[in-house]
Amino acid sequence: MNKKVIIVGAGIGGLSTALRLLKNGYEVEIYEKNKTIGGCVNFIETETFRFDLSASILMMPDPYKEIFSYVNKNYNDYLEFIQIDPTYRLFCADGNTLDFNNNISSLTKTLEGISKEDSLGYFKFIADVYEKYLISNEYFLRKPQEKPKDILKLETFLKALKIHTFSNAYDYISKYIKNENLRNFLAFQCMYIGISPFNGPNIYTLIPVATQLYGLWYFKGGMYSFIDALSKLIIEFGGIIKNEVTVDEILFSEDKCVGIKTSQGIKKADIIVCNADFPYVMKSLVKDEYYKDKYTDKKLSEMKYSCSTFIIYLGLRKKYPQLSVHNIYLGKNFKEGIESAFKGTLPKNYSLYIYCPSRIDKSMAKNDGECLNIMLRVPNLFFKEITWDKYTINMLTDTILSELKSIKGLEDIEGNIEYKNYLTPLDMESKFNAYGGTAFGLSPNLMQTNYFRPHFKSSKADNLFFVGSSLHPGPGVSLVLNSSRLVTEEILKNINN
Repeated sequence: MNKKVIIVGAGIGGLSTALRLLKNGYEVEIYEKNKTIGGCVNFIETETFRFDLSASILMMPDPYKEIFSYVNKNYNDYLEFIQIDPTYRLFCADGNTLDFNNNISSLTKTLEGISKEDSLGYFKFIADVYEKYLISNEYFLRKPQEKPKDILKLETFLKALKIHTFSNAYDYISKYIKNENLRNFLAFQCMYIGISPFNGPNIYTLIPVATQLYGLWYFKGGMYSFIDALSKLIIEFGGIIKNEVTVDEILFSEDKCVGIKTSQGIKKADIIVCNADFPYVMKSLVKDEYYKDKYTDKKLSEMKYSCSTFIIYLGLRKKYPQLSVHNIYLGKNFKEGIESAFKGTLPKNYSLYIYCPSRIDKSMAKNDGECLNIMLRVPNLFFKEITWDKYTINMLTDTILSELKSIKGLEDIEGNIEYKNYLTPLDMESKFNAYGGTAFGLSPNLMQTNYFRPHFKSSKADNLFFVGSSLHPGPGVSLVLNSSRLVTEEILKNINN
């Protein structure tokens, strides 16, 4: 008889792990509290507009494709990948606009327009960080970090020293780049995993370098097309997805996890995999202190967490060809504005990520207009100084719109808004059980990375496993897909031994 697996949460980690386990002959049921699956990788839809809820930047496409090859399917039968060029359009507060292209000759022309010194520095930066990427990918990102020996192997230790991550990302970038706009453009991308480039380790310069080397991609229909594809495959393989079922507790007996308590009663299984945010699981779903092990409430309160995000969704009634799909706006006083999200205050000057998929996908805006996500990094809910009420939302909105109108060609954007919506840290907490309203779970700082992140397997119950942003290798869809591969290997190894 096949072993039964229950997966708590239908986010990227839960869905991809479910599919892998189904391929290995397990019986799988997924329990999701919301009406739609996908977790934070979700959508908002009206009669006219369709918005990706949060995740929008598809970098490093191989992990997305790998899940299809794992189950012997052709991804082209389920998804349409479109490469984006330019990868980014950069708008600067000083009025400069720069395109960053995949094509090396176009990119070189852009860089030399800044200065030949910075053009040379940029390519040296790419080369040096690329070496870090190759080492990290081979020895850390794609390998489990469950036991001390995984990090203490001599070869692994020497490789860790070689990537010398101890300086912060901004200082590392500054070794190569003198132009402030170019420096800030690269540093801004390091925030995609929820830490500050001014105190986060320089290993996260991998993000802008991976983007430059492998490009940015887009799924026709938006990021949720990937969720739809996973869902179809899960159903094809006989998996069951149960929406609008709340999980209230994980149940244990004699050093084993025996099931879950839900809004539909108790459900039993041989294996439980939690895709809910790990700190939330230990705080709210694991009631017995013994099974929390070291992740007590006190321990959780002492850990470091990523920032949160504030997103405005705008449906516009006209086209704005000034925008590309991915846009970055660098406001004045860049450092002060960025660091505010990590110091518990709202910025006075905003640097923004602006996502406009309707530039290449008409299905996202059916009125011949545009759909925009404007994202601002903000403090998580552990900082108590901010009240997320209508006043705060309106104040942020007014300031963001003011910044947008300073971009040439967008002066009339406020008068062309047909639809408006928001996502705040409170939504992250209430809708997706993101502990403290964080956008990326546990902060991936040096003391909370690799072996030092929570492990895939419970130390007290040998059939309880975890997957997601707060686990190794870290936040972001590509890394969570790697996480699902690693936790599946851990399950197969532990259960079959």
